[in-house]
Amino acid sequence: MKIIGITGTIGAGKGTIVDYLVNNYGYKHYSVRNYLIDEATKQSLPLNRDTYVKIANELREKHSPSYIIDELYKEAEKNGVNAVIESIRTYGEISSLRTKENFSLWAIDADPKIRFERIVARHSETDKISFDTFLENEQREMNTDAPTKQNLAECIRQADILFTNDNSIEELYKQILCLFAIHSI
Repeated sequence: MKIIGITGTIGAGKGTIVDYLVNNYGYKHYSVRNYLIDEATKQSLPLNRDTYVKIANELREKHSPSYIIDELYKEAEKNGVNAVIESIRTYGEISSLRTKENFSLWAIDADPKIRFERIVARHSETDKISFDTFLENEQREMNTDAPTKQNLAECIRQADILFTNDNSIEELYKQILCLFAIHSI
């Protein structure tokens, strides 16, 4: 079983990579966001980015820095097929996944203005924000010394593969296809 973890900045194209892996290589998708939506729904909390961050931080504090990812990994292990885990956000999560065989961490980034245009276009409830709020949200999740809290900068730094997604979806697909051809992933 191969495991690809996906990290990256808001609106950079994490979901686009996931869709490509699922549709073209048969990977099964495990989503931190969906896990947090389920948790928020169980607790009757509002479904928004602030709620998800709060729940994630609380779960990591209560259990371990890698708790959510470990739960998703257990599901993947039961299925035994190649898996992509989307939205790696802490170095505690990476540390746990690095102990697994056949794990690779992919990161994706793009120009902030392009990313903001993408999130506005996807019309998600959590993305109905101003450009300033978008930047504030990202900055809040970018750096910390706490292993239980979001640290996108460190996650991106630890990535095995870094995609730059400032162009079209087709260009991103070409990058992924090239990676598979070179590394036989």
